[in-house]
Amino acid sequence: MDESLSALLEREHHEIDAGVEAFVAGIPLGEVRADQLNRAADALRRHVYLEEEFLFPPLRVAGMLPPILVMLREHGQLWRTLDEVQAMDLAAEGVAAGQRCEQLLAQLAAHNTKEEPIIYPQGDAVLDETATTQLREFIRAGQLPDGWVCAQAHAGARTT
Repeated sequence: MDESLSALLEREHHEIDAGVEAFVAGIPLGEVRADQLNRAADALRRHVYLEEEFLFPPLRVAGMLPPILVMLREHGQLWRTLDEVQAMDLAAEGVAAGQRCEQLLAQLAAHNTKEEPIIYPQGDAVLDETATTQLREFIRAGQLPDGWVCAQAHAGARTT
């Protein structure tokens, strides 16, 4: 039997978290690896895209507008934190980047503890076969379109 969408999406959360955690863990050892951080950042941006483009629209139609609005706002916060970290000179600002990544991990933890038990099970219940197939295919092989940014990437000020 195929893994549920919830399980697939949660696995992506764990993989993204692990990538950021590995970057942070390397800093005190003098192992500042931009490629490691960039892979995790790319995976997070792609994950936000798949949620905003494939998962959230049918959930909005199903009446979940308030929780979707919260998720969109938090995606904007995550996106802006990623932008800040990726704008840093990691060789010169490794410790500061690590601190920003720790903030990112805290944001992810708060976000995921809402998204996983509330949004994802509704996705399993609400998405029709066509939407489920499309989302599964994107999870398997989809790419973030060039230039795409999340809906709230430029909304509001950065929060700490």
